[in-house]
Amino acid sequence: MSTAFSEIPIIDLSQADNESTKSDLLNSLRYALTEVGFLYVSNHGVPTTVVDGLVKTLPTLFELEDEIKKSVALENSPHFLGYSDVGSENTGGKVDRREQFEFATELTATWRSDLPLYERLRGPNQWPKGHTELRSTVEVYIEELTKLGERFLDLVAQALSLPPGTFQPFLSDQHRLKLVHYPALPVDDPAISQQGVGPHKDSSGWWTFLLQASPPEVKGLQVLNKAGDWVDVPVVPGTFVVNIGQAFEVVTNGACKATTHRVLSGPHERYSVPFFQGVRRDLTKAEATGTLKEHFGALLRTSIESEEGNAVDSAFLKGKYDTWGESQLRTKVRSHRDNGRKFYPEVYEQYISDDA
Repeated sequence: MSTAFSEIPIIDLSQADNESTKSDLLNSLRYALTEVGFLYVSNHGVPTTVVDGLVKTLPTLFELEDEIKKSVALENSPHFLGYSDVGSENTGGKVDRREQFEFATELTATWRSDLPLYERLRGPNQWPKGHTELRSTVEVYIEELTKLGERFLDLVAQALSLPPGTFQPFLSDQHRLKLVHYPALPVDDPAISQQGVGPHKDSSGWWTFLLQASPPEVKGLQVLNKAGDWVDVPVVPGTFVVNIGQAFEVVTNGACKATTHRVLSGPHERYSVPFFQGVRRDLTKAEATGTLKEHFGALLRTSIESEEGNAVDSAFLKGKYDTWGESQLRTKVRSHRDNGRKFYPEVYEQYISDDA
């Protein structure tokens, strides 16, 4: 019988390199997949120099002059890439207290009017002029996390009694990366919301690989367990926090659930770097639910959700949109409404007014 987790498991990926320890790794990973939905990965193979290089960039990046930030504002991009200021994004209908730069695998825009509207999500980044070192740092990081994500998917498949390579056909040509800054909150001011980002399930990707880029004493990330309790996810140096996205829950027919999480801001500023492994935009709900239905239908499901977790918006899981791309476009428009009005007026009112 399933029980509510009270801590996040740590999976040592180096155990996959030795046949004597690989079975232990796969058993631990299977538990994390089916009972928690969140885990840390250690000994992950991403070079320390790549991680440290990105971490060192963050304070300088967010200290850029407002004029430079505005020159790459997300509101300029139909691809929802660029800078967004504190208060410009909503989660669960409430304002998030964070600023962020959003980047992606560097690709050209290929949308035409005869293509589905969601194909307009694909496109190039906006790079602050005069900061070429930022581009190289981000692109190397995206390249390394892309490779880690594909290695990890093979282990996930094996943990779920499937052959390596099973999940790669669901992947997109473009993955996304957010560089996030949560400003410190004034102490003892109850009028200010603590919502760094509100309760949500990741809808931007297949899996999320999060670098908590602040010292261990800086807290904020919390995960909702099955009993409805919020569990802290402290900084563990040398690890990534990894969690299931909504599309993976659909493909596994609910055997592996996306877990609700949030960030509470506090007296210390916090830096966070989530990498979202992209999902094919043309993936249909029928393909997602049907491809592995026979396999996952045979698995015993013990995973349940708390009432609060079950109420979190899950458009592809529960909604009326048939493709992942349209569900993703809806989520982007609802979160960044200025962009929705500007670039997607033909669907803006529909996406804003529906509840999935």
